[in-house]
Amino acid sequence: MARIYDYFLGGKDNFASDREAADRVIRLGREQGYDIPALARANRAFLVRVIRELTDAGVRQFLDIGTGLPTQQNVHQVAATFGPRSRTVYVDNDPTVLVHARAILADTPDTVVVEGDLQRPGEILADERVRAHLDFDRPVAILALAVLHFFTDDAEVSRIISNLRDGLPSGGYLAISHTYVRRSDQNNVEQAQSVYGKTSAGGFVHRGPEELAAMLNGMEILEPGVVPVELWRPRHDQYPGDPGNSGYIGVLARRP
Repeated sequence: MARIYDYFLGGKDNFASDREAADRVIRLGREQGYDIPALARANRAFLVRVIRELTDAGVRQFLDIGTGLPTQQNVHQVAATFGPRSRTVYVDNDPTVLVHARAILADTPDTVVVEGDLQRPGEILADERVRAHLDFDRPVAILALAVLHFFTDDAEVSRIISNLRDGLPSGGYLAISHTYVRRSDQNNVEQAQSVYGKTSAGGFVHRGPEELAAMLNGMEILEPGVVPVELWRPRHDQYPGDPGNSGYIGVLARRP
């Protein structure tokens, strides 16, 4: 998954089999009128805007789960730009991601990389390396961007979100982005699902704004709500893509 997404973003940390799978998804998207690489860039721009808003609110601690391969405008880079002395923990379960991230971030003391599985959020939140790097007596932002759509069971996603919410201190934040399409051809969806079915994820599923909002029960959903990522507090210098043709929805929620 990480290498396919890296290819969408124009990265080079991928193999021929990854590029073949990604190109198939790109072709399927094109048949529906979607530019998949542009959607991936719009999701990355959403990350930048979320981090900027959080640092403006005084947050200096970030837990990025399902981080993927290091590329441009990573969490720690954006946080350092807008919130000096920010601290970041990256979590992933992909060995390739872990090796690359640790090598690239070895000389970045405010950033650590931890192996963890989002299927077991409690273990991530209790990990001693996470707790040593982040102070949960102060505001923490958890990021789950472009990852929950790889969990096909709604009940499991609700459980994951509830566990992340319960692990946050009062005043902590949870940011989510998730694949979403306003229109789709079922045959194309099934073909795309077959591509991801061969990855470590085992599949993916689209969810809508109402479904995602319902899973954030007990949290304050901040304005403008659950919306296409291009419409989430847009800044003109970070606004790629067409909000009428969006492939991701995004939300930032706060634990009271």
